[in-house]
Amino acid sequence: MIIFKRKIYNKLSEWKEKFDGKYAIMIEGARRVGKTTIVKQFVKDRYRSSITIDFSKADEQTKDLFRDHVKNLDMFFLHLQRIYDTVLYDRESAVVFDEVQLFPLARQMIKHLVEDGRYDYIETGSLISIKQNVQDILIPSEEMSVSMHPMDFEEFLWAQDDEVTVPMLEKAFRDRTPLGPAHKHYMNKYNIYMLVGGMPQSVEAYLEKKNFKTVESVKRSILKLYSDDTSKIRSDRGSKSKRILSMIPSFLSKHEKTFTPSQLRRGSKTREYFDSVIWLGESKMVNLCYRNSDPSPALDLSLDEHTFKIYMLDTGLLVTASFASNTGRPDDIYADILNNKMGVNRGMFFENMIAQELVSSGHKLIFSRFESKDSVRTQEVDFIIANGGKVVPVESKSSVSGRHASLDRFMKKYSKHTDLGYVVHTKDLRADGNIVYIPIYLAMFL
Repeated sequence: MIIFKRKIYNKLSEWKEKFDGKYAIMIEGARRVGKTTIVKQFVKDRYRSSITIDFSKADEQTKDLFRDHVKNLDMFFLHLQRIYDTVLYDRESAVVFDEVQLFPLARQMIKHLVEDGRYDYIETGSLISIKQNVQDILIPSEEMSVSMHPMDFEEFLWAQDDEVTVPMLEKAFRDRTPLGPAHKHYMNKYNIYMLVGGMPQSVEAYLEKKNFKTVESVKRSILKLYSDDTSKIRSDRGSKSKRILSMIPSFLSKHEKTFTPSQLRRGSKTREYFDSVIWLGESKMVNLCYRNSDPSPALDLSLDEHTFKIYMLDTGLLVTASFASNTGRPDDIYADILNNKMGVNRGMFFENMIAQELVSSGHKLIFSRFESKDSVRTQEVDFIIANGGKVVPVESKSSVSGRHASLDRFMKKYSKHTDLGYVVHTKDLRADGNIVYIPIYLAMFL
């Protein structure tokens, strides 16, 4: 198994150095984004010894420690070291709670363990915010949380021993310098990244085999895993979540991408599916993008959380989900997509990719739908970002990028808060007044 360089490693280092045992750290993220792997590498590099309790495998003997010795930590640690045949050293060792959502009592005990102060504590979890995984415990205030996402484009390049490209691209973005002849080269790299996706197993399969057949097999197994997870939800929310997850390609292929429950069942209302959508968002399998009804630098003040778009957490998975019923050769299918011969709506992959980049950069996904005096039709801007005292609109254009009426009308209507807009397209970087056109491989810098 390849151990990829991941940015979250630096966040773990900052946590260890800055807080020195005063807080545990929780790494949240969807399944298969690489949480366990990076934590294993971190504790190996940074601690004299460590114990990892994998609660997907932990036996009752281990779980009884949390039930029986919460008030006697000396006995707790003696038995823990015996069970795992590992010596722990004060302030030189770490204890990892892997898949802690499967045993919430351990998460609740973090408060006492951190106060004890002997060791550092790292937790990993998927579905960690789901109500059934936290409803019977007190969430420790001594726990800080960081999110882990699929590999971004820079991490994808790092996996290929390329640490030069992104710093150069960032300078081009900051200076608004066109890439010239190199643009086609970077677009080709990015298109491959978009198809492979950022799930570490998919990237590993691509690097090892250099074909899409193995990559496709890996991605299908991940999608099945996610689908199976929805089946574990109590009540009919599970079947609804499963249906929504399978329908995301259909939602995004439409011109009107806002979630419309009538696509699932005629005559149904959003409120019937709302809990299932929230579950999917909390599971991190999807990225939810909410409508803002009155754009200002305080975007959260005017969110309409009942009007939203649903993006897949990873565009590579979206590609696979879109061709789930296709029995053709993956190499041929992917080649046709790359060469724009497939006849599918590539724009949905493009827009999903921008959403993925924004989430990886720490942005909350928000779009704007508004009325304009210049048009009888309702206008929509794909994404808006708050940056200091300004609102920055972002439009996705996978084909013709010169026409962007909604963006222009947004900037006119909300000129008080907006002085710069971005069009993310397939062509080279250029600026035209207060509109900056950037190739999609620069979207990570928004």
